[in-house]
Amino acid sequence: MWFDNAVIYQIYPLGLCGAPRQNDGVQAHRILRVKEWAAHIRELGATCVLFNPVFESDAHGYDTRDYNRLDCRLGTKEDFQQVCAALHEAGLKVMLDGVLNHVGRGFWAFRDVQEKKWDSPYKDWFHISFDGDTGYHDGFWYEAWEGCYELVKLNLKNQAVREHLFDAIRGWVRDYDIDGLRLDVAYCLDLDFLAALRELANTVKPEFVLMGETLHGDYNRWMNDRACHAVTNYECYKGLYSSFNTGNMHEIAYSLNRQFGNEQWCLYTGKHPMSFLDNHDVTRIASILTDKNCLKPAYGLLFGMPGVPAVYYGSEWGIEGEKKSGDDALRPAIETPEHNELTDWITALAGARTESPALCSGSYRNILVQPKQLIFERRCGDDRVLVAINADSQPYHAHFDAQAGMAVDIITGDAHDFGGGSELEPYSCHFWKTE
Repeated sequence: MWFDNAVIYQIYPLGLCGAPRQNDGVQAHRILRVKEWAAHIRELGATCVLFNPVFESDAHGYDTRDYNRLDCRLGTKEDFQQVCAALHEAGLKVMLDGVLNHVGRGFWAFRDVQEKKWDSPYKDWFHISFDGDTGYHDGFWYEAWEGCYELVKLNLKNQAVREHLFDAIRGWVRDYDIDGLRLDVAYCLDLDFLAALRELANTVKPEFVLMGETLHGDYNRWMNDRACHAVTNYECYKGLYSSFNTGNMHEIAYSLNRQFGNEQWCLYTGKHPMSFLDNHDVTRIASILTDKNCLKPAYGLLFGMPGVPAVYYGSEWGIEGEKKSGDDALRPAIETPEHNELTDWITALAGARTESPALCSGSYRNILVQPKQLIFERRCGDDRVLVAINADSQPYHAHFDAQAGMAVDIITGDAHDFGGGSELEPYSCHFWKTE
């Protein structure tokens, strides 16, 4: 499946395009800005663009009003068709954010229930009790997502709801030729609904991908033949930045071996969850790292570990943003992309990964784990790559059995002789392809 070898570039379009935080009802053709980013995204080495919500919503996109209409703050259907066509012409896949668990209070069917109460034909689209109420004083209680009453939970066991959502997805494929979905809060989705959605994905387009947002627990619950193809790897997200900040590479090495190692108890060997250093919901990696010199080895670890790496717009040149400062800090408006040494580094990493079967699909084995150094092996058939990380400000001489004499760093093209061990420069990352 194409997703297994992908490099994801994530965009929060309402933010990047500078849309008002609340839906003002004024149509503006802001989404066309993304067309100007296509060359940058492709040159970065990404192979797929993941859009966070684009459809008509009350405010931030996760409070949908209409699944069949592009958010007026972003433009028209024709505008987004142009954008998707430009991305496809640049050789990029396109994924959308499927917000299927809940809708906004402005959702047309919920508005009908507000008006007609128990006489509404859509009352069973939601989990409603006319014996209760909420702080909005609608005259009825309804189940909300995690107690947030701006987000009205859909009744995904209702066949009419399913058909409405599935028809919308078919329309997205027809109108925008999308290649997959990120499923918002997939960990909340009814598993029978998820199985039906997988059946749809298997038929709507060849290799149509479902990638679910999951946080904790056994990801195999949502990543299997009757659910998502892949999920978000939040366990390793925490381990990535924490291992650098605490000088404890044992943390991420343990997680990676637990998930992808060769032992029978390893959880996700052979699977491809999406890995990331930051996204639209968390503090930017350039803000959360206590030592900014660790940015390059952190991205090296992201692209060297198992899974599908994702880069969040703006982070490829190191912009900062803290979650405590609110959504605007995490989802800023940016007119045009920038470029610096970090961008060049990520480009090199993406190119190295894309060309290596071992880095895309290979096994995982820890070779050397120290507080600030980590070396592990990725292997796929005859393709063997050693990923070496030094998160220290000092050089480190690594003694280990490389099981090879010579290697080539596929990032830089430099030859390397393992005789006598390996010297790791400060704040460095190497992808050694062994002979």
